[in-house]
Amino acid sequence: MITYWQQINGQFIKVKKDKLDSNNPLWIDARSVTRDETNDLQQEYSIEQDHMLDILDPDELSRIEEGEGYILLIVRVPVFDPSAEVPYFTVPIGIIIKNKVIITICWTDSEVIKDFGANRVKNARLNDFPSFIVQIINRCDTNFLRYLKEINRRSTGIQSEMKLEIENKEIIQLLGLEKSLVFFTTSLKSNQLLLEKMSRTRLLKLDEEDLDLIDDVKIDNRQAIEMADTYSSILFGVMDAYSSVISNNMNVVMKKLSVISLVMMVPTFITSFFGMNFPLPFESFGRYAVVIVFAVCLLSIFIGAWIFNFKKTEIDLGVKKPKKSRRISRKQRRDLRKEKKALKRQENKIR
Repeated sequence: MITYWQQINGQFIKVKKDKLDSNNPLWIDARSVTRDETNDLQQEYSIEQDHMLDILDPDELSRIEEGEGYILLIVRVPVFDPSAEVPYFTVPIGIIIKNKVIITICWTDSEVIKDFGANRVKNARLNDFPSFIVQIINRCDTNFLRYLKEINRRSTGIQSEMKLEIENKEIIQLLGLEKSLVFFTTSLKSNQLLLEKMSRTRLLKLDEEDLDLIDDVKIDNRQAIEMADTYSSILFGVMDAYSSVISNNMNVVMKKLSVISLVMMVPTFITSFFGMNFPLPFESFGRYAVVIVFAVCLLSIFIGAWIFNFKKTEIDLGVKKPKKSRRISRKQRRDLRKEKKALKRQENKIR
């Protein structure tokens, strides 16, 4: 969809193509464009095909370069799509400056460009294209910071749910947020390089006010980079911790299953052994054999429990003497014997 905008009294107004004022600067907003619309723009404003393909490439990084009669800038902007596998991602927006026309092209919808059309951006001046471009990047940083805070809140909520029960859906959601942070970090660093080039290039005629605004935008962009790196490190640590918890739970389950399998091996071994051509114990007793075996088992369990309980009671009451006390008494006896022998030797010397 292609929309034509002109600024009157500081407000962006949508204008039809046949009613455009040639004396005022023109902003052409091309979002969610089709192939026919891109071909029309390419032919009407003599845009190189390679540049148009770069703008429509989802993985294109930010840059600035000069074309034949125009200036091309590509900026990475954040996008939120709740139905996507990765809800927060970035897309490139192509900005083309040619004479009194500035064109923004994006293969999908963008909230950043939508804010300008809704007059939600203060001090946006269409008669100063360099300032207008810096305002777009500044709005990108604002949305980056807002989305980063939303990602942090969503990850915190998912972690609270995972404390009760860990499910695959929640792990996949955390993985999607981690990918979003990686996309944000890469795009922010790319935009930072673009700002550095804009402040040094001669393609754009920047005045002192524009340079001051670029410095402010650089500070916001660095802040967004630091926030993305911090949240990414925290989320990576959380994912690592939960993977350790899942591994620990798996070890506990495997331990229980191993104990159950060992317990079941004993009756399996007995039944398999006596299932051969061997006489069964108490076979001569006939139908009373089961009763006898059952009684012997109960008696063995009762005697074992009684012995265990009796020994435990002795230890609790202190009836059983510790081995350490016996060792001490033997040592004392040895010392007494040595003292007696030494006394006898002294008596014999005196005599």
